Amino acid sequence: MPFMSVKFNLQKRVKLAQGLWMFYWLSVIVGISIFSLGIFFKIELRKRSEVMDNSESHLVPNLLILVGMLACGLNAFGGKMCHDALDPIKFSKMKPMLKPFMLLSCGFSMLLLLVALLCFLMQFSIYLTLAEGLKNTIRFYKDTDTPGRCFMKRTLDITQIEFRCCGNNNFRDWFEVQWISNRYLDMSNDVVKDRVLSNVEGKYLMDSVPFSCCNPGSPRPCIQHHLTNNSAHYDYDHRTEELNIWTRGCREAVFSYYSSIMTSIGVLIIITIILESMDVAGLKYLSTSLETMTDPENPECESEGWLLEKGFKETFADVLTKLKTLGRANQVQEGGDAPEVSPP
Repeated sequence: MPFMSVKFNLQKRVKLAQGLWMFYWLSVIVGISIFSLGIFFKIELRKRSEVMDNSESHLVPNLLILVGMLACGLNAFGGKMCHDALDPIKFSKMKPMLKPFMLLSCGFSMLLLLVALLCFLMQFSIYLTLAEGLKNTIRFYKDTDTPGRCFMKRTLDITQIEFRCCGNNNFRDWFEVQWISNRYLDMSNDVVKDRVLSNVEGKYLMDSVPFSCCNPGSPRPCIQHHLTNNSAHYDYDHRTEELNIWTRGCREAVFSYYSSIMTSIGVLIIITIILESMDVAGLKYLSTSLETMTDPENPECESEGWLLEKGFKETFADVLTKLKTLGRANQVQEGGDAPEVSPP
């Protein structure tokens, strides 16, 4: 007995074909959206490549571009098949392509599922890449005249302003590095000289942050130098007063941005998988309802459509049997190819 069988007449077949045509073209629009999001995500990764130490993975955006193009092509072809299905001449021509097309659609859904999983799993990779990349970017912030690092200062300043963040984990990361180049330090000044000599590594460390850490929404003029020295500022206590610099770390801020993009794309792809499954199921109903017409020359006659020709258990058992038969055939072939050993 067929699994989930439904009776069809001409009106139902026409409505099914029209509805499927609309669903397939909706899937084409979703495919264009996935393709566009893949390009957008790739551009966003490229824009902040320096803060990720140029080691970010473009696997996800590349796969999104690929599946977006495949979705457009497959679903446009599926829409054409639904449009031509009610024409007996055209249906007879496309009938041999129905089964391969549905198998290809199922395989495409599996690819979409893989991409959706990567959208969620690869977020951890981006988190680690950001942690290491931001650490190095802060360390090389001062090297504006070093080839390959000339634009790190500009990139990090723009990132801190855009994402309203400061440092890697927080603003105190700037206290641990020398972020002012030696070319801008007056080594004849005793204060500067003492500070450099007092450091084991010979670095000029300060409890200060770059201007890009300042919060323009603060009513008080930005205090970016001597942040932990209460006596250096009037009516100021860094332990109790809310600082007028960004306290959120850039790793958390930028990761949150990329994570929201990848999660949104993952959800969209899951919706696409559901849509593709509905398309395949509808196409199966349409093809079987056209094949089982009692009088093919009479379009008004009734027919029956189904998802599976047999019951679910019977179909599953048949698939297992075919797989076992295929496995045995391979074993026999391998045994036949083995060289015969002549007796001594």
